[in-house]
Amino acid sequence: MIGADSVTVETVPDPAPGPREVVVSVAGCGICGTDLHIAEGEFAPTLPVVPGHEFAGEVVALGADVTELRVGDQVAVDPSLYCHECHYCRRGRGNLCERWGAIGVSTAGGAAELAVAPVANCVRLPDGVTPADAALVEPLSCAVRGFDVLAPQLGDHFLIYGAGTMGLMMMELAKRAGAASVDMVDLNPARLETARELGCTATVTSADELDRPRGWEVVVDCTGVVAAIEDGLGRVAPGGTFQQFGVANEGATASFSPYRIYNKEIRVVGSMAVLHSFERAAELFAEGVIRPDVMISHRMGLEEYPAALEQFRQGVGRKIQVMPHK
Repeated sequence: MIGADSVTVETVPDPAPGPREVVVSVAGCGICGTDLHIAEGEFAPTLPVVPGHEFAGEVVALGADVTELRVGDQVAVDPSLYCHECHYCRRGRGNLCERWGAIGVSTAGGAAELAVAPVANCVRLPDGVTPADAALVEPLSCAVRGFDVLAPQLGDHFLIYGAGTMGLMMMELAKRAGAASVDMVDLNPARLETARELGCTATVTSADELDRPRGWEVVVDCTGVVAAIEDGLGRVAPGGTFQQFGVANEGATASFSPYRIYNKEIRVVGSMAVLHSFERAAELFAEGVIRPDVMISHRMGLEEYPAALEQFRQGVGRKIQVMPHK
């Protein structure tokens, strides 16, 4: 439970499904930067809240009007909660919903033994997919959304800031999308080693170490760190694209040259959460686009959630999961 000034492990009543909801026995729940922002008082409209928006598991109870799933089905859960009524929902932009919410952010999430989800948010997993591993579908769906926004061309050269889980996923998708090269910048040697293991073109602690005087056609920030954002904006090739993918603090500001944006026709885009990308991510995951054995560095018991969150804060490991039934 994340409260206004504490992170605790508590016993709460078992949830019951509404008519069009299911109860999921959580096999694995990932921790990401959004959880840190919630702990720091951002994003979540009300606290305390049970966190966990990256999770998958087994359906153990059905609402009265659920016919699409059965007890025993293994599912990954899209945490997105849209109103389907506001201006942006009506325009097909649910991730910009004026009443935007998410399981694990505005309602109780998957860092628990049991979690409730709308049946429409559940994607059945094919045989052979390990449910705990499938908690990676949610962050992968964010990366897929990022590529929808980027719309890269075959032969583009990519520069990615941040070799954490999201940066590695963006790298893997870039390779699938026909990138001519994918270079990565990070200050963490262990993360750069993982990027090399997965086939990154070059790994550096500063883009100054790379020889690409014209810049990169696609530059993606996966850190949310102002220094990286400012550096990356200056590395985009004329006619190229900079994407803000990492989550910066709400009050953060970055400096850039508006004249260069104009004069070099640089496109600056953002990518927010999930939009029409969850099912595609589940299919890509089942096809092996990412390696769970590499992406997931730590699996910890639910009772270790505060320690797991702190470990994530310190930048130790890659994807850290809590496993309620470990």
